[in-house]
Amino acid sequence: MPQKSRTAWQDRIPGGRDGRRLLAVSLVDKTGSGLWAGTAALYFTYVAGLSVAQVGLLLAISAGVGIAGAPLAGRLADRFLVTHVLVVTQLLRGAGSAALLLTDDFALLVAFAAATSLGDRATSVLTKLFAARVSGPHRVRFQAVNRTVVNIGFAVGGLAAAGALAIGSTTAYQALVVGNALSSLLAAAIVTRCTEPARPSVAVAGPDPGTSAAGPRSTPWRDRTYLLYTATEAVLFLDDVIFSVGLPLWIVHATDAPHGLAPLLLVLNNVLVVAFQVPMARLAPTTRAARRLLLPLAGAFVVGTVALAASASAGTWTAVAALIVAATALTCAEMLHATLSWELSVVLAADDAQGAYLGVHGLAVSVQRSAGPLVVSAVIAAGPLGWLGLGAVLTATALAQHRLTRDHLPRPTLSVPPVTVSEQ
Repeated sequence: MPQKSRTAWQDRIPGGRDGRRLLAVSLVDKTGSGLWAGTAALYFTYVAGLSVAQVGLLLAISAGVGIAGAPLAGRLADRFLVTHVLVVTQLLRGAGSAALLLTDDFALLVAFAAATSLGDRATSVLTKLFAARVSGPHRVRFQAVNRTVVNIGFAVGGLAAAGALAIGSTTAYQALVVGNALSSLLAAAIVTRCTEPARPSVAVAGPDPGTSAAGPRSTPWRDRTYLLYTATEAVLFLDDVIFSVGLPLWIVHATDAPHGLAPLLLVLNNVLVVAFQVPMARLAPTTRAARRLLLPLAGAFVVGTVALAASASAGTWTAVAALIVAATALTCAEMLHATLSWELSVVLAADDAQGAYLGVHGLAVSVQRSAGPLVVSAVIAAGPLGWLGLGAVLTATALAQHRLTRDHLPRPTLSVPPVTVSEQ
């Protein structure tokens, strides 16, 4: 009986054995990221001895270099085995992280951090491409499970990082760097055990690797629809920076809510994603159903930003309530966008250049990570009207993407299997 239950559980994960291995990669990878994400600035300040200005410059440069990782990885994945490229990028991340321990020279730290950032953005695109090919028509369900695993990994890494920060010693900070580097190396080792997934069916290749029997290989850089779609994605991905930057700063500088509410709202975000991301995938059983989620996404952005604006003009408890509403609505927006973005970015890509297309889509996240903090800081400086303005932009962008993709989707494809008795 236990073996039967175990098999039934495994069967619910698309992609079979390689799908489960990819989930293990995500868990290990994001646990390491959780160790490092919240402590990077502190490490560079207290261990490497950099000034605040130097830390800001280092993070900005490394993020800028990382932007190139997504399209570069996409192009390489169309020419080489995606598993091989993924192992290389994971090793690059691990080596870059470990190298930080070797110096306190600013220029070298920038170079190592930039290499790590490049590998990080490349790895993200390659993992998405690998997952899309392994899970096939069940990719939305796989993405939902994967996001749940990712949030668990971040939470585990974050808790371990909090313990190290409580110690506060140089050795504790260095242990976090080592842990992050080892997570990348372990992830690379797991990938080596994965089978190379089948590529989408395309015309037989011609003598030139850049062409097929039907003509030149497709390129996202000449696909106006995909470029416009990616531009709208860069705006919609702002939900991430609203949580990581916007909420803490807004709580501290504009509301009467206790400052300790900020980390609690991040916990609420993680709990909601873990609990509801997989069930929410059932809202997108087909590609066109995924596109329709752009309408409730627009509504979630309205509720979230209006609640943020209202929290500034209320007393302590009313502000707390408004911020909880905002965090819940924005988490719903995050889950809706994750579900539909995964599906649309894949189905809008040309089969003969899927890696290149997803690499271009990865630019949306990279640009948001670089420009997002500036945008949200400007919104906070503008006060409640800033949030209302941002809400209007996000809503209009969701509706514009809904219109943009209307006539460019393939025939409906089943992405989430029907519910079986064992899943109820």
